[in-house]
Amino acid sequence: MIEYPHRRRNPLTGEWVLVSPQRSERPWQGQVEQAAEEAKPQYDPKCYLCPGNTRAGGKRNPEYTSTFVFDNDFAALLPHTRHEIHNHHDLLVAQGEPGICKVICFSPRHDLTLASMPVDEIERVVAVWASEWQQLGSRDSVQYVQIFENRGAMMGASNPHPHCQVWATADLPTEPAKEQQHLIAYRAQHSACMLCDYVGVEAEKDIRMVTHNESFVAVVPYWAVWPYETLLLSKRHVADLAALTAGERRDLASILRKLTGLYDRLFETPFPYTMGFHQRPSDGEAHDEWHLHAHFYPPLLRSATIRKFMVGFEMLAMPQRDITPESAAARLRELASD
Repeated sequence: MIEYPHRRRNPLTGEWVLVSPQRSERPWQGQVEQAAEEAKPQYDPKCYLCPGNTRAGGKRNPEYTSTFVFDNDFAALLPHTRHEIHNHHDLLVAQGEPGICKVICFSPRHDLTLASMPVDEIERVVAVWASEWQQLGSRDSVQYVQIFENRGAMMGASNPHPHCQVWATADLPTEPAKEQQHLIAYRAQHSACMLCDYVGVEAEKDIRMVTHNESFVAVVPYWAVWPYETLLLSKRHVADLAALTAGERRDLASILRKLTGLYDRLFETPFPYTMGFHQRPSDGEAHDEWHLHAHFYPPLLRSATIRKFMVGFEMLAMPQRDITPESAAARLRELASD
């Protein structure tokens, strides 16, 4: 492990992160967050996502008993927006972006999360993710389907009831577009899948591996930006959620439960994060270069109340981290073996 300042390249995006191991013990006198509250009721009459309650937009939820999907009442994208370019000047270009936004409640229970749900219930969530990807992606107006979860108020979640979102866009968004560019370039240069090769490298090195099962691996990527960032990858070369076998879906549910449980145990608190799946665009092309994966971006740095900030050098130059990916992986891996 490199013990002096250095930078590491993210092969998925071509971007760099500065790693400064010597700063990991620096004293902290900055902002301290309020610790997350743990106890939640199974049902909250004030929660607008609980079964039977009225949502903020005025519609009433059914008395749902499993995973529940509905159109976002305050959608960031609208399906009837005209997909046209407004070019007022070469420096002032805008384009209408039609799309669809949905919300998926994981469970009718207000107090359950991916870390505490039974595997078979998470498996149903995975099935809904695959179904929504297929249904939305089959529309001619949709080029990409982004599934993501913001967990915790620190990550901007507006409601504590465990849920995620699905946004279907008319264009390929920035982050998947960068990944696609580099996945295609790697395949052209090496005649191989970048992430298949990466799974092999991490399995051989075995120093950033956090946990794995028959179908998936979770690692702290070599190029991680966030202190306890992880990358979840399918072992088989598969491009989207809908292509997973029944066994792979169950393995995905199992490793999601384990990984999010490890996060909660790290600082003995409900661990905030943003998580999202990256998979092939839904433009009708095969996209053999794509390999299904999910990113977990958690902000906590040293404890339940101290978070990582992206400011200063990070905003103006490049991301920087003090805790090395190897030490972060070792800490998570220790929890997995307890």
